[in-house]
Amino acid sequence: MPHLVRERLFFGDINDAIDALTTAASTNFTHVLSVVSSASISFITDCRPGLAIPTEEVHRVVSGEEGAPAVSAVPPGRLMRVVERTGDGLRITRMAVPLRDTEEEDLLDHLEPCLDFIDEGREVGSVLVHCFAGVSRSASIIVAYLMRSERKSLEEALESLKEISELACPNDGFLDQLKFFEEMGFKVDTSSPLYKQFRLKLLGQSYKFGEKIGSYMFKDDPGLYPQSGSCQDPSKEEQHKTAYRCRKCRRIIAVQDNVVSHVPGEGESCFDWNRRKSDRPYNKEQDCSSLFVEPLKWMTAAVEDGALEGKLSCIHCGARLGYFNWSGIQCNCGSWVTPAFQIVKSKVDISTI
Repeated sequence: MPHLVRERLFFGDINDAIDALTTAASTNFTHVLSVVSSASISFITDCRPGLAIPTEEVHRVVSGEEGAPAVSAVPPGRLMRVVERTGDGLRITRMAVPLRDTEEEDLLDHLEPCLDFIDEGREVGSVLVHCFAGVSRSASIIVAYLMRSERKSLEEALESLKEISELACPNDGFLDQLKFFEEMGFKVDTSSPLYKQFRLKLLGQSYKFGEKIGSYMFKDDPGLYPQSGSCQDPSKEEQHKTAYRCRKCRRIIAVQDNVVSHVPGEGESCFDWNRRKSDRPYNKEQDCSSLFVEPLKWMTAAVEDGALEGKLSCIHCGARLGYFNWSGIQCNCGSWVTPAFQIVKSKVDISTI
């Protein structure tokens, strides 16, 4: 039997989902959120041979649609909200999120569509959130929902769920992402340094596993909107935004929002293993000689060829701007950024737009 978490919100496993989709249970579910490895409803029917669930597709939600987040690591075309089922007196709206129970999987970019779906379902009926075993994936979604709706910390929300089901146990990777979710104020803030670092980590993992790095993983080119310096609607006035321009042709290559911050290291002492020690003391407040930025669409041609490392050149005039390296680059402050998309500050001019 599924566990009642809050009024009209239930937490369960694959068997609970099968029952909800095939029998007029007393719980009267109107919405089912399936967090499993396949969005197809056939995944559920495969678990019980001979089971037939007639379905009618009503809506698809994919990344990149109007209203969807401007930046997402979810591939375009990924199936999200999929079917409505009628028959035997049941009418259930189901949303499916293809998600594996691995520490490397991207939970964060799926959270807000899932949480909104739960809110919507609870307004009109009852919602069942399930994965295969009812342990990690669905628990992660429920924990995030309690965090957002009740302003609980990760620790508080997880403890609250464990009081209802001792089996609830998100994997370590999901817990890390839920911690980011808490630190971003119970939302997925795509402008947050935490989110940008998370996306860089995803990119590095994709490269490591030999996956194709699609252009959807690259943020829009800020040089296409020189008036605002932003990939957002140019009609929206923005003031005092820092822009980085190619020193040779003055094209905008990045804005402050694209910069990925890093914690300064120990300066020249980090390089003692391969150089003689300098007599000049390191000033931790000195500017780094490089900027590290998000991967931007103007870099696509250089980065998509599969090379481990390479040069980054201005897309307008061809001037050398910096380097990329999937294994990381060490800043002169001593910190490593991995993977790294490095712009050398001496190659750009800084202006305010």
